[in-house]
Amino acid sequence: MMLFSEARGLPVLTLTEAEEVGALRSLTVDAVSGVVTHVRVRGRHSRKETVLAWGALHAVGPDAVLVRTTAEPAEVPPHHELPGLRILTETGDTLGTVQDVAFEPETGRVEAVVTAHGDLPADRLLGLGDYALVVRAAA
Repeated sequence: MMLFSEARGLPVLTLTEAEEVGALRSLTVDAVSGVVTHVRVRGRHSRKETVLAWGALHAVGPDAVLVRTTAEPAEVPPHHELPGLRILTETGDTLGTVQDVAFEPETGRVEAVVTAHGDLPADRLLGLGDYALVVRAAA
């Protein structure tokens, strides 16, 4: 398991030449499926940001991210920065803010949302927008 905070800033290298193309800036999550769908990479020599589909990644490790290709996907979903985002239940109760996100680096599957009040399992995720992460209320 890995945290978003551990992945951010990792160098992104091409698989074939081990050329550094930039640093991982953020991860995009599809809350409904509970997986990381895309990563955003800040260019090594410029501030230009590249979006890569999760499938373009070969491996995410503690020291680097290896990518098969740096080609941007045809469609890029909206990105919402999870850390710092408010957490609301579908009934409108506030559960604090997202401090971090635990995910499986091999698959991109979200394991839990880390909050000051404890971890929320990924199976409670319902939706994600500019204003909040919406989760199922506890039973």
